Amino acid sequence: MNKEILFSETQRFKQIWIWVILLGINSISIYGIYQQIVLGIPYGENPMSNTGLIITSSITTLLTIFFLLSRLDTKITNDGILIKFFPFHIKNKKFNWNQIKKAYLRKYSPIREFGGWGLRLFGNSIAYNVMGNVGLQLELSNKKKILIGTNKPSELKETLIKLGKYIE
Repeated sequence: MNKEILFSETQRFKQIWIWVILLGINSISIYGIYQQIVLGIPYGENPMSNTGLIITSSITTLLTIFFLLSRLDTKITNDGILIKFFPFHIKNKKFNWNQIKKAYLRKYSPIREFGGWGLRLFGNSIAYNVMGNVGLQLELSNKKKILIGTNKPSELKETLIKLGKYIE
């Protein structure tokens, strides 16, 4: 097995709007804890319990940590394509070249086609996308379709062409 990495890309959630929303929600819940628990002033007209505030704040903090740690790693070797969408995948998910009928780049609409970004399952299609609207479309011999988002489309296409694997 030739494990030389010919293409590598790591993507993270960098959309400003995601971070504005997450940090805004965290700020509100932390302020609520400060006002109600530290200062002893009920937070809001119908305040929730101290336990409720702590649980809510913990959930929003964990969600923020989830987005901070999330990443999509894509690697291409002579043996195939490896992807890891952490934290959904702990180990690489491998697609051997003999499993792939077609591999090509295409533009897509994350919201219209997949309902947003992230790990998306639709029937026999799976999308792994973090940002952008260009992806590597794989059509597998078992009829499954895999879309892997990329921010390096020309480099990815060039690698596939060099390998003789770019098939539309």
